[in-house]
Amino acid sequence: MRMPDGGRTTDAREGHIPTAPTLKKTDTAVGIPAVAIPAARRAGIVVTLVLGGLTALPPLSMDMYLPALPAVTRALGSSAATAQLTLTACLTGMALGQLVVGPMSDKWGRRKPLLLGMVVYVFATAICALAPTVELLIGFRLLQGLAGAAGIVIARAVVRDLYDGVEMARFFSTLMLISGVAPVIAPVIGGQVLQVTDWRGIFVVLTVVGIALTLVVVKWLHETLPSEKRHSGGVGEALGTMRGLLADRVFTGYMLAGGLAFAALFAYIAASPFVVQEIYGASPQTYSLLFGVNSIGLITVGQINGRLLVGRVSMDKVLAFGLVVITLAGVALLLMTSGVFGEPSLFAVAAGLFVLMSAMGLAMPNTNAQALMRTPHAAGSASALIGTASFLIGAVASPLVGIAGEATAVPMAVVQVVCGAGSLVCFLVLCRPWQSQHRVATAELTGP
Repeated sequence: MRMPDGGRTTDAREGHIPTAPTLKKTDTAVGIPAVAIPAARRAGIVVTLVLGGLTALPPLSMDMYLPALPAVTRALGSSAATAQLTLTACLTGMALGQLVVGPMSDKWGRRKPLLLGMVVYVFATAICALAPTVELLIGFRLLQGLAGAAGIVIARAVVRDLYDGVEMARFFSTLMLISGVAPVIAPVIGGQVLQVTDWRGIFVVLTVVGIALTLVVVKWLHETLPSEKRHSGGVGEALGTMRGLLADRVFTGYMLAGGLAFAALFAYIAASPFVVQEIYGASPQTYSLLFGVNSIGLITVGQINGRLLVGRVSMDKVLAFGLVVITLAGVALLLMTSGVFGEPSLFAVAAGLFVLMSAMGLAMPNTNAQALMRTPHAAGSASALIGTASFLIGAVASPLVGIAGEATAVPMAVVQVVCGAGSLVCFLVLCRPWQSQHRVATAELTGP
């Protein structure tokens, strides 16, 4: 179907996207006057950095704390298992908080829930720094995760408010550049903080970061959801909206494909310290180097996706290729770790992990973009479902990598194969990308 100006319309039912990516130009689309659009474009780098900071805050909250776990155990007189609950509580909060904040942002706009979340995050993090018992620390880590989820959800929703189609996929790739650095540098920062202070100092640093990010949001991140596009209903309407989103077969397909791919990434994060250091005897410095190289691979491929592939190659084709590579890399790791080719070297296993991690740069931005393309009417709720699915599936997959102990990497590879193959199956069975391509071709041949 053709529009009067010659551009293609968006097929909301099948998720077709316009080929010309643009920042939405109407004030009803972005919630700011049309005359302010040039200024919004000039401030694009600032908005990118703000949204990147919001997306990076949760992994900073998780990973900066990792080097301090033994110190927390000693200082608060708890067991190692109880101290681990401080991580579980934060992760659980991040998963569940998205289900709350997403519908709130569709009802009240993006700024109010975000600022509320940031204020609560700062308060909870400051209490964590003062916590006298491990039980109190667990409780406020849960609250910290619930509040920190606001940044994840609303950053994606703001991108959906401002951008369409190809441009949205490019923006997600740019966000990956920023947020992908956070898990790499966070443990290093945490370790350096522990050189000059104790574990409480890490939460002091996070509190300062939260305050600074809150001030930046107040000054530079304007409302992007106009009042006429907000939902006026209560909890019942929010639940109905989410049921409607889950009933959309294609949206659910992209959501599950992205969540399962993310679970393969979680399996790597959970198992790699033991695989690299315990099984292969590498030093912590070598492990940090390999972790950094893999993260650079993910970021680099994400930038190739955003700058070179999107707009030139169908996002579904790029996504399919990424999911196939993830699955094949998982299969290769399974064959190596199970001894089919003899005893593998650390280099061989590291190469397989590098390929798998790099392919995430094709999978994650495109699943997010394709899912959110279908939900302009409920970007907050859709973003919440995407994020919650990823965290919950990842939380289920992560413990499975250690089911056979620390002396084998086979469980890690099995989880990655199952998640990669499951992601590909969800994409093919639920999204059915070939049907979408057929309809586009037919529309172009037949014209209006």
